[in-house]
Amino acid sequence: MRLLERMRKEWFMIGIVLAIAGAKLEPSIGVNGGPLMPEITVSYIAVATIFFNSGLSLNTEELTSALVHIKLHLFIQIFTLAFFPAAIWLLLQLLSITPINEWLLKGLQTVGCMPPPVSSAVILTKAVGGNEAAAIFNSAFGSFLLTTNHLQ
Repeated sequence: MRLLERMRKEWFMIGIVLAIAGAKLEPSIGVNGGPLMPEITVSYIAVATIFFNSGLSLNTEELTSALVHIKLHLFIQIFTLAFFPAAIWLLLQLLSITPINEWLLKGLQTVGCMPPPVSSAVILTKAVGGNEAAAIFNSAFGSFLLTTNHLQ
C-alpha cells in the first residue's frame, strides 16, 4: 500500500518519466506535422489550458496580493533573465578549455538564456506549495518581456 500512496503523491514526476519513455519509444508521434500536432497543441492549447486551470484555482485576492510584491517580481526577473545567463556564461568560459564539443557548449548557452517554460514554472510551483499567483504572473511577464524583445 505504501507504493500506491507514493505513486499518488509523485504522479507528476511519474507522468514526466512515462512521457519521456513514450517519446523515446515512438518519437514520430510528437514531431511537427505528426498526429499530436505539437506546433498547435503545445504552443497554444497546452499553455492556454495551464493558465486557464491555474487561474480558476486562484482567488482574486491571491492574484491581486501577488501583483503588489514588486521586490519579489524584480528578483525573479533579474535572476531568470540576468543572473542565471551570466552564471551559465561563466561556466561556459571554464568548459571552453575542456575537450567538450563546441556545439554542445553553444546549446548550453542558448538554453541558459531562456526562461523556464511557463507550464513547468506554474505546475512545479503548485506541486511544492509555493506562491502560485506569483509564479503565474512572473511566467506570463517573463514570456511577455522576451516576446516583446524578440519582436523588435
